[in-house]
Amino acid sequence: MELDPSTVVLLLTAAALAGWVDAVVGGGGLLLLPVLLVAVPGMPPATALGTNKLTAIAGTSVAAVTYARRTRIDWAVAGPAGALAVVFAGLGAALAGAVPPSAYRPVVLVVLLSVALFVVLRPRLGVSAVPRRRTRVRVVVAVLVAGVGVALYDGLIGPGTGTFLVVAFTALVGADFVHGSAMAKVVNAGTNAGALVVFAVFGHVWWVLGAAMAVCNIVGAMVGARMALRRGAGFVRVVLLVVVLALVARLGYDQWLAR
Repeated sequence: MELDPSTVVLLLTAAALAGWVDAVVGGGGLLLLPVLLVAVPGMPPATALGTNKLTAIAGTSVAAVTYARRTRIDWAVAGPAGALAVVFAGLGAALAGAVPPSAYRPVVLVVLLSVALFVVLRPRLGVSAVPRRRTRVRVVVAVLVAGVGVALYDGLIGPGTGTFLVVAFTALVGADFVHGSAMAKVVNAGTNAGALVVFAVFGHVWWVLGAAMAVCNIVGAMVGARMALRRGAGFVRVVLLVVVLALVARLGYDQWLAR
């Protein structure tokens, strides 16, 4: 497939914006996947997913390094969760074709609405760290939720993975939103790597386009990570709510209006 210059500019811009969103709170796929599918009508959905993973892994990896250099990452949680995420995201990607979108959209919508209500009704959530929540049992649960549950979801579906990870680390082990985002980037890099390998094996990656978008995604991710670190948990909280509501709107449209 050949792309005209205006389409290339659109895709590169979308990749940069997606990198910014992903670095702050996750959910960049919400922006980039629809743009890929609309701007390149002949692209199969699996190729769009695979190309998005190539783009996203660059941005999430750079964001993870940026966070690691400027703030403390809880590696006892993020490390094992990231390792598990490679395996289970790959498994999710391998099973992706077997799960019809109509089966998972209502479930994801309910989960997203629950996340939004949880964040709104608990205004102090993520504003500051709560060290007493970080018990041994909660650490194990956080590793399994992030490295198995969310990673499997990322391979199967994708959009909102980073958001789920931030909320999981904040609610389960008492991280504030900034440190939760930092850990989420480590795990998200693992989920992207696992899914990318599977999509690549089956030939569902447009390497040239994905590599070009990856460069722009990296730029957006660097800006986003630095803004999150500079502006703090309150800024991340606002972006989190905006992204969650946008995800709800998008999935609701796909479920009931896009007929």
